[in-house]
Amino acid sequence: MINFKINGIDYTANEGESILDCARRHNVYIPTMCYMPKTTANASCRMCSVEVEGQDGFILSCNTPVLEGINVISDSESLYTERQNIMKLYNVNHPLQCGVCDKSGECDLQNKTLDFGLDEQSFAVRDLKRKKKKWGVHTYDPALCIMCEKCTAVCNQVIGAEALYIKPGGYQSEIDINMTRCIECGECIDVCPVGAMASTEFKYTTNAWELEKVPSSCSHCSSACNLYYESKFDGISSYVNDTKIYRVTDDEHFGTLCGAGRFGFDYANKAQKDEKSFENAVEAFKKAKNVYFTSYITNEETYILTKLQEKLGFNLVNNEAKEMQDFMEAFASTAGEQFANATLDSVKKSDYIISLGSSLATDNPMVKFAISKAVTHKKAYVTNIHPIEDESIKNILNEYVKCEVGSEEAILAMLAETFVEDKSSQKTFFDDLDIGYLSGESNVNESELENMKRFCARKKRKTLILGSDVIGHKNAKNIAKIAGYIQKSGAFEVMIVPSVTNSLGVSLIAKLDEAQDGYSVGYNVETDFTLSAKGTADLDMPALNQQEGTFVNIDSCLSVLNVGSSYDGYVLNDIACAFGIETKNTVDYTSALPFNNISFDDLEDDFNEDGTTQRAFRLESKTNTQNANLDSVNDIAEYNGAVIYLKDSIDQFSEFTADCKQIKEKKVELVASTSFATAAKAKNGDIVRFEIGGVVFTRKLRVDKKMKGTIAQNPAFDQRSKLSGYRFAQINLEVIDG
Repeated sequence: MINFKINGIDYTANEGESILDCARRHNVYIPTMCYMPKTTANASCRMCSVEVEGQDGFILSCNTPVLEGINVISDSESLYTERQNIMKLYNVNHPLQCGVCDKSGECDLQNKTLDFGLDEQSFAVRDLKRKKKKWGVHTYDPALCIMCEKCTAVCNQVIGAEALYIKPGGYQSEIDINMTRCIECGECIDVCPVGAMASTEFKYTTNAWELEKVPSSCSHCSSACNLYYESKFDGISSYVNDTKIYRVTDDEHFGTLCGAGRFGFDYANKAQKDEKSFENAVEAFKKAKNVYFTSYITNEETYILTKLQEKLGFNLVNNEAKEMQDFMEAFASTAGEQFANATLDSVKKSDYIISLGSSLATDNPMVKFAISKAVTHKKAYVTNIHPIEDESIKNILNEYVKCEVGSEEAILAMLAETFVEDKSSQKTFFDDLDIGYLSGESNVNESELENMKRFCARKKRKTLILGSDVIGHKNAKNIAKIAGYIQKSGAFEVMIVPSVTNSLGVSLIAKLDEAQDGYSVGYNVETDFTLSAKGTADLDMPALNQQEGTFVNIDSCLSVLNVGSSYDGYVLNDIACAFGIETKNTVDYTSALPFNNISFDDLEDDFNEDGTTQRAFRLESKTNTQNANLDSVNDIAEYNGAVIYLKDSIDQFSEFTADCKQIKEKKVELVASTSFATAAKAKNGDIVRFEIGGVVFTRKLRVDKKMKGTIAQNPAFDQRSKLSGYRFAQINLEVIDG
């Protein structure tokens, strides 16, 4: 720790910590226009200038580390004049259109113009004609741009897309874009301090100060990211107390959202109570043998289903969550603790990362963004092991290792052999490994393993990321045990990426069964009687942006969900009450959940000054003393002929994102390699049909000449509620319209 002063008051700083970061951590105000804690300091605005006693001139606090014994002056008459002059330059020819600007009321330029007492534009230069540009979900107005470089910083360092860049030209400089790299996440809109970057759909629809900001969590993937629903009363609607979500934002300094989180908010179910439908639902539950549901559900609703299960005796069926449940139980049997120990924050701080069994670009964008930050800030070495090479993530990878389909168990065993030093507790397992066979059959050769070990040798923080391909694998339980053993050995911190938003929460709460013959009720799953938030069901239910509740996210934390859009229909708790399981509100069950003893209203919902979040309650990872033995590695199954991989389009996760207006990628084409099309006797443009796990798909075939191997990728978000299991499958393809 370093001892120093700010304005004569004693403070301490961490070694290497900047003056600005330390000041903010201690609630000392230093103004900035370009700085963000989540990116490296670009020092373009100079608003953060401070004085150091005994030193001449100003220094930039954003990129100057604290030194022992210095006294920093954060505010003085000379600093005020310096900052005032900076603001005069920012205001040169800046259009005075605050009355119609979307940023008015929350604009940094507007606020600091007032803060530093500027009541006129002191001077001007010859104005230039600057053409507005529309880039998909973004609109860019270079006339409003102050070239703070925040947008390019987050695009390159946080998102890792490298789509935005500065087009130099002195006073004519502006931001430009490579649309082939843009993933339309909207992060540049969120960090823009003025109105230069704006949402195309939101522009000119309402004033910022009219919107109520409701803190909540994204419901689309297992990161359950913190966000704000910004909504107001919709006077056009015929519904009583109706509110409409106009946009979604996050904390620009510490938070990040993908395109689905930011633009996929218009899926609310505008329903009203239908007493006859409710009576039918109660009767359906009385005779149900099975109740199917998905993991797009809150912990509290899952708990209600378990109470109904106890009361009525039906089987509770969620195959995807059952896979997660079995995987985590097997993982705990060797890890010595209940949960994986890596978090999104720890991934960002890693300097060596191996990913196995995950489609990094689409499964969980926050994992990809965390890796991007690790590459930028920690110079992380990243290896991706997967049967399909993904061109979109090449810029964050150091090494791509192509493996055979189905070989994930063998590969994880080889990683354990390579990286775990003390193998004595599982000696039989390691003695039985035939590395030559596993290497040959998996296509991961021993030289590649040695290469990984060599690059890992000098690294300090190592993370192993495991995705949906291992959770749904037929040998998933042994994969989980090997992963648990690797974590316990200390060779890697381990991250397990749940397949669906609340897969982990459901797996901790529900007693899940296989389906039995007989009448079935489905909650967001189409069955004999369906309850759904899609607006087409036998009984309407609220969407997740219309509910209070919690999820268990990828970090094993409770994420808080609040109501963003009003709902006037029935909820699952009403059905429970009809059977004598009575609480006033669904969130009254929060304190009864089997992994915490905290009420919903006591869950924190904010960020600290240093960026640490209070918006989650981390679950205790219970100790497990089972110390199970690893099983022998199974022979690697052969996948010959036409193989399909279930991989969703970017920003598409479910039937709910499929309905969102601003998520543009709605294509459900089967994208195939040339050799796949040849093997399947199909050609580009054919309409084809195939079956995976009992689900029938009809798709248009599109041949991608860049794809390698006899393989095709099939988006499955439009059938998500029906799917589980291993995402690779051998299929028989039928051409129905050539």
